[in-house]
Amino acid sequence: MAKKILFRAGEATVFASDGQYTDAMPEILIGDVGGPVGHAFANMMAQSKGHTCMFAVRACNYMVRPPTMMATKVTIKDEAYVNLFGGVVQSAVADAIVDCVKERIIPAAQVNDLCILALIWIDPRAPKDPNLDKDELFRNNYEATTLAVRRAMKGEPAIKELLATRRKVKHDMFDQSTGQWY
Repeated sequence: MAKKILFRAGEATVFASDGQYTDAMPEILIGDVGGPVGHAFANMMAQSKGHTCMFAVRACNYMVRPPTMMATKVTIKDEAYVNLFGGVVQSAVADAIVDCVKERIIPAAQVNDLCILALIWIDPRAPKDPNLDKDELFRNNYEATTLAVRRAMKGEPAIKELLATRRKVKHDMFDQSTGQWY
């Protein structure tokens, strides 16, 4: 019998190429449907204004397993944002989840006992950019979701690594010594 996966968390960032607003920064929770992740999953079925939740589907009537609920990190203000979230990014997340099962990152025998919560970042400038590279948006979200799931399932980074690099690793967007944001 496989060990029950109660609560696993992972995140990843894949940065956009110059001039694009295609950064991907998913935060992932994976866990048993009867545990805390499952309870949070069920509670996310109630929408909150500006933060739409939706299942990751590969196509209409083709939801992925484990069931994956996507939620936005940024308040949705227009249809263009909804179209990116429920189109390009939804497709990338869904493909990444299926491929994580295929690659045995997520155990196939447990796909009906697990659920996934995916908090999704789409830069608010992306929907307004007439030159947005949607292929890059897909690739970055696919890669970041796969990496976040892998990290969640492996418990990475391990506490040993975090402690060893405590004074070496710096935040990508904030320099604590100067107080400068990037």
